[in-house]
Amino acid sequence: MGLMDKAKDAMSNEQTSDKVLDKGEQLADQKTGGTHDAQIDKGRDLADGKLGTE
Repeated sequence: MGLMDKAKDAMSNEQTSDKVLDKGEQLADQKTGGTHDAQIDKGRDLADGKLGTE
């Protein structure tokens, strides 16, 4: 099983994917000083929709 397969498998669980996306969102907010909050939220929501684990 390759690295991408492992990542897809790990992200197939809704709780896990939400946790990963939330951490990514927090990191992006920290790195931008919160100046792009709306864009980061939109990107997080789009990524969550693309994963389709709901």
